Amino acid sequence: MIITKHEIKSQKMSILIWSLSIGLLVAICILMYPEMKSEMDGINEMFSSMGSFTAAFGMDKLNFGTLLGFYAVEGGNILGIGGAFFASIIAISALMKEEKERTAEFLFTHPVSRIKVIAEKLAGVYIIILILNITVFICSAAAVCIIGEEIDWKTVILFHLAYLLMQYEIAGICFGISAFISKAGIGIGIGIAALMYFFNIIANISESAGILKYLTPFGYTEGADIINDGKLKTEYLIVGMVLMLTGICVAFIHYNKKDISS
Repeated sequence: MIITKHEIKSQKMSILIWSLSIGLLVAICILMYPEMKSEMDGINEMFSSMGSFTAAFGMDKLNFGTLLGFYAVEGGNILGIGGAFFASIIAISALMKEEKERTAEFLFTHPVSRIKVIAEKLAGVYIIILILNITVFICSAAAVCIIGEEIDWKTVILFHLAYLLMQYEIAGICFGISAFISKAGIGIGIGIAALMYFFNIIANISESAGILKYLTPFGYTEGADIINDGKLKTEYLIVGMVLMLTGICVAFIHYNKKDISS
């Protein structure tokens, strides 16, 4: 696990900055809830009259006046966008950087197979994403305890699990792409994460674009669906995990045969 440990160590500043930034932003939103609680009826009424904008973010199916509904919208947007960008950046850089930083020659002169290198780098990516999500959950849980509000912890845990799986899916897809490129990958990764986010918005606004829900991991992270159903949308999740595994398999197959420039 030497390569995995090196991957995690090399990203320690990114892990720290992204984890604390997202975690603290979510915590701040939760800490603001008691002051906004008395105004929630007016906010709910305002959002209900905003038509497509309300539907785009799933707020037409949520009670924004409850802590859980507030958390799903505010915390969900922060963790969703921030987590997706972080996962895409980490994953798309994993294999690419060996060529970009000219370290491939040093790495592959050691008695280690390419399969092992790919597997350990993938493990490092997924562990890094897990660390971010654990940190965010701890910050969120601490904020909820501080304000002293009741919340359905089972739903909160399911909510965070959905976002973890969403980030894993994006990471798997970007990891596969990483095997094909040697530079300028971060922009591609962020673009993929942003595209998937907007696919979900479009699908929420237009029923005719509902098929996009199957192409975006944000389809099974909808706070309204998780709160109302008490589970993740299995049909979207299965497709998402297939896309993730496809990306990972492509990375193993292509990178193992790739002519790597050093």
